[in-house]
Amino acid sequence: MKKLFLMGRSEAGKTSLTQALKGEELHYTKTQYTTTEDNTIDSPGEYAESKRFSVGLACFSFEADVVAIVQAADEPFNLFSASLRSFILRPLIGVITKIDSPYANIPMVRQWMINAGCERIFMIDNKTRQGVDELLEYLEEDLPKLTMEQAKFKQELGLNAWDPLPEGVTYPTADRQLS
Repeated sequence: MKKLFLMGRSEAGKTSLTQALKGEELHYTKTQYTTTEDNTIDSPGEYAESKRFSVGLACFSFEADVVAIVQAADEPFNLFSASLRSFILRPLIGVITKIDSPYANIPMVRQWMINAGCERIFMIDNKTRQGVDELLEYLEEDLPKLTMEQAKFKQELGLNAWDPLPEGVTYPTADRQLS
């Protein structure tokens, strides 16, 4: 299973999401420091809310296979800038929580995530577990296995390890090595 790093504003539902992913009963716990349990890294919301601590998010992202922006459907504002993906060298996904809120504005939060560069967006209700199975299926998908030569080739093309090769492009063969 891929290791998931969660970042988002305080009370966005990051810790509740980790509980839902484990099948635990939900109980409120304020995350005071970054925790690593099983396949999840849960960060305090203050890391995303303060420029002083935000560098910690970049550092913790290197410990994960996938980085998730977690935003509640009723978020009053967006913390994440467009092209956030430019400093995160991992697949970036979006998780919209609290989709049952009467104040939910899912299209707006979805657009924020698209602007940030999220490759996939999951709709989650931690209480009913709606959408949790879909996220678990994604996390259980195998990461691509590449040789060093294949990774270097993708880098030359400006691609990340998880990006597919463009249509019509193939890896070089042993007789046609990279320069």
